[in-house]
Amino acid sequence: MSTNPHLSRPLYQPQSGVLTVQYVPNEQTVLFENPPRFTWIPAQLEKDSYVLQYSASAQFEPDVTVTIQPIAFNLYTPEHALAPGTYYWRYALLLSDEERVEAGGAEQTEWSLIRSFTVPEGLPETPLPSRENRFAAVSAAHPRLWLQAEELPNFRQKVRLDPSFCGWDAFYERSVKPWTERELIPEPLPYPNHKRVASLWRQMYIDCQEALYAIRHLSVAGVVLEDEALLERAKTWLLHVAAWNPEGPTSRDYNDEASFRVAGALAWGYDWLHAYLTAEERELVRAMLLKRTHQVAFHVIDRSKIHQVPFDSHAVRSLSSVLVPCCLAMLGEEAQANEWLDYTVEYYAGLYSPWGGMDGGWAEGPMYWTTGMAFVTEAINLLKKTTGIDFYQRPFFRKTGDFPLYCFSPDTLRASFGDQSTLGDPVSLKTGFNIRQFAGITGNPLYQWYFEQTKQTDTGSEMKFYNYGWWDFRFDEMMYLHDYPLVEAQAPTDIEPVKWFRDIGWVAFHSHMDQPDRHIMLLTKSSPYGSISHSHGDQNGFLLHAFGEPLAIESGHYVAFGSTMHMNWRRQTRSTNSILIDGIGQFAGTDKVRNMAASGKVESVETHKTYTYSRCDATAAYAEHVPYLQRYVRELYFVQQSYIVVVDHVDLAQPGRVDWLFHTLYEMKLDGQSFKVRGQKADMEGRFVYSSSGDLQLSQTNVYTDVDPKEIEGLSEQWHLTASTKAADRHRLVTLLVPTPKNEPKYVSFFMDDQGHGVHLYFTDNGVTQKVEVPKL
Repeated sequence: MSTNPHLSRPLYQPQSGVLTVQYVPNEQTVLFENPPRFTWIPAQLEKDSYVLQYSASAQFEPDVTVTIQPIAFNLYTPEHALAPGTYYWRYALLLSDEERVEAGGAEQTEWSLIRSFTVPEGLPETPLPSRENRFAAVSAAHPRLWLQAEELPNFRQKVRLDPSFCGWDAFYERSVKPWTERELIPEPLPYPNHKRVASLWRQMYIDCQEALYAIRHLSVAGVVLEDEALLERAKTWLLHVAAWNPEGPTSRDYNDEASFRVAGALAWGYDWLHAYLTAEERELVRAMLLKRTHQVAFHVIDRSKIHQVPFDSHAVRSLSSVLVPCCLAMLGEEAQANEWLDYTVEYYAGLYSPWGGMDGGWAEGPMYWTTGMAFVTEAINLLKKTTGIDFYQRPFFRKTGDFPLYCFSPDTLRASFGDQSTLGDPVSLKTGFNIRQFAGITGNPLYQWYFEQTKQTDTGSEMKFYNYGWWDFRFDEMMYLHDYPLVEAQAPTDIEPVKWFRDIGWVAFHSHMDQPDRHIMLLTKSSPYGSISHSHGDQNGFLLHAFGEPLAIESGHYVAFGSTMHMNWRRQTRSTNSILIDGIGQFAGTDKVRNMAASGKVESVETHKTYTYSRCDATAAYAEHVPYLQRYVRELYFVQQSYIVVVDHVDLAQPGRVDWLFHTLYEMKLDGQSFKVRGQKADMEGRFVYSSSGDLQLSQTNVYTDVDPKEIEGLSEQWHLTASTKAADRHRLVTLLVPTPKNEPKYVSFFMDDQGHGVHLYFTDNGVTQKVEVPKL
């Protein structure tokens, strides 16, 4: 509280929630970059503006205090790094002219609660230039998107001397020439009775993606080659798309994916054809571009409010796909473009990414990492070249290439968590393009290796909707080869045997990642993000890929977001390698608050001489549907990089049945307390070696419960194992999983000693014995 009697108006300081930004930094905050990022909960619903102070003095003595005002939103990144030491900070709401009169001339409310933080030495320095001079160096000339006006003559000359320069010849032949002959794409029509149909929704956004390809590629080629025919064709496409109704089927509220692409198309066309458009044409295109950008900005800032609640996947992505290119194209020409771009860079500096942190993880899973990174790296590249702001220095971007490397390894199938439009296909080539971007940024040779592996494995996928409907590899290739160095690849022969992404609660075990025919990957998660957004009800679940074959899989098929397959199977615990309690799983509905509350926690990850280990707690994930669950902890032992021991601890307030679930591509052979998977490249034997409630009852099915049969017509079968316990209020289960290459017989022997205070299980493989202890109930 301020001691100034004129600052009498109180400040509303609401408590933060699981979906909101937090009051940071604070006494518990561990800083990973310098300066810190300040965030707080807004003091009022709208028209809020703030003053912020941070100081080396708890009394905010003027000589060691920095004051910043006005701050437009509830987040701020300083323009200078801070010296190591302890600091204090507070904020207040600035009052409007009318409010000042009512407050007796006071310019602000009382100060907020004072919070402190410590800046250690040696942190990466990642300040953000202030609004006053942030875009001062941006040239008024066009183009600005990718090549700058001053770069254009040199690029043009090199292409003329060598048509293969930066892959220009491939780009021209396959990404430019087809649009010289294609008929103009008609403006998409509304859905029948304005009710969304998945196939029509997808076709609509692919039509708009093709319009983006036509305008961007014809414009770039026409300007570089100074080809009048290409320029005229580019203008024809641009003016055609600019005439589409911004309030019609391609509006943000009707089909946001379509609107993103149309806005991007107008931005690239306006920027690159700027000198070739008449004044009237420029005015027309810019007006439509402004209107469509406003639709997205309004949704992001005023409706979704991602600066307050940052977990809107599409809204966050639209910063990259729409606001950056569109605002850069109009910068200095439309005042709102400057304002929206300020908002975007402040979000990137202060809150990006809401799906991960210092370790570089992405809670929504690898395909949404792929989509998010594809757009954000393009946006950051554009910002870096046009404004000089380099977000790649932030720790998240220095480390995020590790996420696909460890959790979406290039030789694996069906072996990662979350929604995946590529489910069952090889790791996406676009994932490889993304990680190569980070190779160019960091020089990491493992990332380059990943890219080269995906080029070998994901062939023939260019025209699949999740590639063709989103990006053009030849345009990506051309930009990368021009802007970034080539990095020599290095195989992952000496990587971490177990990688813990603390930011998202994922743990990846590996052996021989560099050799697909010997590679074993075990992946588990227990995430603080629960089942929010594109995550599933799969806390404490695991996946296993071994010797070139998916064995314990992410089950189901990708049909469409919102389909019965998606909502009733893929998102639900019954589709995962986890457990049900009395047939009931984790919360995975559509309430974001309960999605986030249905979380898990990785309690420990360890590396020992003979094994690696994780312990995860998913108790909270079941609280909504199984309130009598007191504890569910799963331990994983990856022993001798050869076999896995799964230990499940379930404590209930009343007797209940546990269903232990396992999913695979093949019908299993069930025999007593064992199950066997016979694959094409690998086999696996699973065996329940201990159950505190007695022998389990094993059954399997190939039925997808509560899924519309029409959605899965013609799709391949998968098999789902349920191993059910007897009813009890305490359960301890120990399961042995032994993967082997095809036609290479092997077993792991075991025996049990339960004479002491616990159950001691001894496993022996090739003369080496490992003890696993399970405390007695």
